[in-house]
Amino acid sequence: MNKIIKTVIILIVASTLLFSSNVFAQSIKTSSSREVVSNKPFAKIIASDDPEIDDYAPGVDAYLTVTIKKVRALDKIDLFSDPDFYVKVYINDKLFQSDVIKNKRYIYGIPYVWQFTDDIPDEERFVKVRIELWDWNPGKDTLCDISRNYEDAANKRSLDLVYDLESGHWRGDLDIENGVFHLFDDYIDTDYEGFDRSGYGRANGCDDDSIYDNDYDCEIWFDISHNDRDGDGIPYWSEVNVWGTDPTVDDTGRDDDGDGVPIEWEHKWGYTFWFDWRSGNVYHTWIYDPFKWEDHRNIDVDMDGIDNYEEYLTSKWGSDPFRRDIFLEVDQMEKGPNGEGAVLPDLTKDLMIDPFDRRNIVLHFNEGWPGGGEFIPFDLNTTNEELQEFYFKYFMHENENNWKRGVMHYILMPYKNAWANGFAFSSNVNDVWLLDCASIETKYHDDKPLRFHFIWGLMRMYYNKKDYYTFSKEYQRAVSYASVLMHELGHSLGIFSWNVPGCDNWNAVWFRKDFFKYHGYRSCMNYCYTYLLVDYSDGSHGRNDNDDWDFINLRLFQIPR
Repeated sequence: MNKIIKTVIILIVASTLLFSSNVFAQSIKTSSSREVVSNKPFAKIIASDDPEIDDYAPGVDAYLTVTIKKVRALDKIDLFSDPDFYVKVYINDKLFQSDVIKNKRYIYGIPYVWQFTDDIPDEERFVKVRIELWDWNPGKDTLCDISRNYEDAANKRSLDLVYDLESGHWRGDLDIENGVFHLFDDYIDTDYEGFDRSGYGRANGCDDDSIYDNDYDCEIWFDISHNDRDGDGIPYWSEVNVWGTDPTVDDTGRDDDGDGVPIEWEHKWGYTFWFDWRSGNVYHTWIYDPFKWEDHRNIDVDMDGIDNYEEYLTSKWGSDPFRRDIFLEVDQMEKGPNGEGAVLPDLTKDLMIDPFDRRNIVLHFNEGWPGGGEFIPFDLNTTNEELQEFYFKYFMHENENNWKRGVMHYILMPYKNAWANGFAFSSNVNDVWLLDCASIETKYHDDKPLRFHFIWGLMRMYYNKKDYYTFSKEYQRAVSYASVLMHELGHSLGIFSWNVPGCDNWNAVWFRKDFFKYHGYRSCMNYCYTYLLVDYSDGSHGRNDNDDWDFINLRLFQIPR
């Protein structure tokens, strides 16, 4: 009976997919003589009709590589220390296991990039891949949650994927006969509010709505690929059967339609799959055509303010056109002749990234883009006029048409501001003002953890149960910076005193007249919790609370003031 119920559920979900896929239908010719009805405007659907292809990777011996790029703990994994992470990767049921990285909550960058490669049959189109994230413990290891946990697998914590040698893409595993229906474990979801909210090549254990539960939630960034004869990332089958390009020539950077976005980006990000539940077939679908001009500079599917052309420019730093991204550049001031000033702790960035990641808004910090993370010459007292000069020189690089403007937010960290300890401000280029900046002085904020750090530590532990704060002054220093940076960024996202009464209200500070009135507004935007919380509020704390996360506007910083 359970098997029958499960099959019915699968067919209902599948039929829902099919129904949604026939909206705006149009007839497209495939590589065979038949025609398939498309579910997307401008979509091209291609299906392989020859089940006996001898070689999906002519000219090379096919190898599959699984790359683990990042691992981040979003929950408290170990009680008294940071996690001891390792990964298990199965390629066609063959196990590969990494070394244990001990006592690290965040794993990324060299030498923490894991790659697992295995020889695969050249004549088999699909390769099964399973990814598991483990925390090592004496006696018994813990399987961490990187899965969305669907109804047919309530305790599922891993990723079960199928890689397709025809397109070079992957999706969740689907085996109806054996009751396996993990179709949405990870795939390119062209509706950013659809099934895969975390984005392609990224899995988030919070996606099962366990964001406020200690469920061993983690996130993992990964990539899957197979070797390609010409090295352009477009597999042989797709070059021959979809685009008609030469599979022996590297097409990287080719832009035949002149829309500013090259073929390799449109091939990767224009792809999704179409599942026909009647036949059980999964078809290739492309919504972008590298040989047909598309207005990528005005396409912003995920509504994060970064259009497709800008998504291409930022793709090397991890952007996803169907998942919201925020790019933040932070330029610091060099220390003074007598040691004045401070350097932003690396931990600050990770602590600030966490609350965004839990909600699938990926915050990118100075990840190698041009001019990111520069040190500006020491200045004892920075005026507002100098802030504008620093913006134009170090962010815009004295180019009034620099593409970063309207794509990235900017934070300056001088030694001392002339006006206030920290504030958001609008940049001015050719009399066009954008609220895309903030200035955080180090003189005031670096001293914060040195005062009553034991009491502050207790308060942080109480109010922010998601992170385990120690009484270390260095840790609290990182927390203080993360909280105030997130506060000022919140203004660029649309949270102000005039639209959220608990925001920037000095009377809401401890034991002043509005303290009890806005005590429920547990957000770093509330001065009562600035330096205590590294989070915005979700509106669940009763009277006078505000749902900051639902309120924020990722496009606001692009609107001229």
